[in-house]
Amino acid sequence: SRRAKLVERAFDKLDKDGSGTIEISDLKGIYDAKKHPDVKSGKKTEDDVLGDFLETFEMHLNIGGGQCDHVITKEEFTEYYNNVSASIDDDRYFETMICSAWKISCLLYTSPSPRDLSTSRMPSSARKK
Repeated sequence: SRRAKLVERAFDKLDKDGSGTIEISDLKGIYDAKKHPDVKSGKKTEDDVLGDFLETFEMHLNIGGGQCDHVITKEEFTEYYNNVSASIDDDRYFETMICSAWKISCLLYTSPSPRDLSTSRMPSSARKK
């Protein structure tokens, strides 16, 4: 599906070294932790914040209490976005969200809206002028 392809593109962008996993080193330069409030206040290091960020993805498969290793597999990343996707009906919104979150170029849906489709199926003589 289109959504799955977008998620795969995002994963591939984050997996800078092509290892098939996303680690803290992959996130540096993409996710800027320097401005995080806990880093600014000295409570956490940048790596701590990046690790916390990675745990967000791991938690979807580790609900049974598994340990987080701060290494995100494609399966974990995909499962996270499967859960996100389930709560978003609008494909355009999902695409915009993924593209802006991970700064990937996307061709936003150019298909007409349902309203436009119903109008375009009418004979030209029946359309409002």
